[in-house]
Amino acid sequence: MSTSQPPPPITTRTLYLVGFMGCGKTTVGRLLAQRMAWKFVDLDQLIEEAEGATVAEIFARAGEAAFRRREQDLLRRIVQKGPAAGGRVVALGGGTIAQPANLELLQRAQAITIWLQCPVDQLLMRVALMPNRPLFRDEASFRRLYEERLPYYQQAACAVESGPGDPREVVQQILALPIFQGMPCLTESES
Repeated sequence: MSTSQPPPPITTRTLYLVGFMGCGKTTVGRLLAQRMAWKFVDLDQLIEEAEGATVAEIFARAGEAAFRRREQDLLRRIVQKGPAAGGRVVALGGGTIAQPANLELLQRAQAITIWLQCPVDQLLMRVALMPNRPLFRDEASFRRLYEERLPYYQQAACAVESGPGDPREVVQQILALPIFQGMPCLTESES
């Protein structure tokens, strides 16, 4: 993540939420899209709809490499096709940005990426209670995978804390980022 200069104000109408499994990309993404009156897109959900199977089933049936190919194909489509009307918030899978080709695609497109940064212990507590996480095996491999992906997340344009607080607080942090100055959004009561 570059700390030398704040990113420019939003000129694109697509925001990409990145971060490790359990950081709240889907929950925060839905709330953020509501507040901005934008569409919400969950990349993992798109993959599941296209394949007719859950992410865990795809991993079990076809393997991670096949999943990553499908993920890259759908991400490329999202990046190339602008939103039909308004804007959109896209929640990427935990490993999407950790694939060099995907990171390069987002960087070339000058995508606005926002890292939902959460302490690994908090992530571990959240994910331990979630079913269907194909890459969650045990605590040691979870921590190792987090450390492997961390340098990719750190390349996001912005970062906000998504620890134990209310997801609406995370949305408020995002809307307080300099890139949102002058952007209209709905109040919580309107959304």
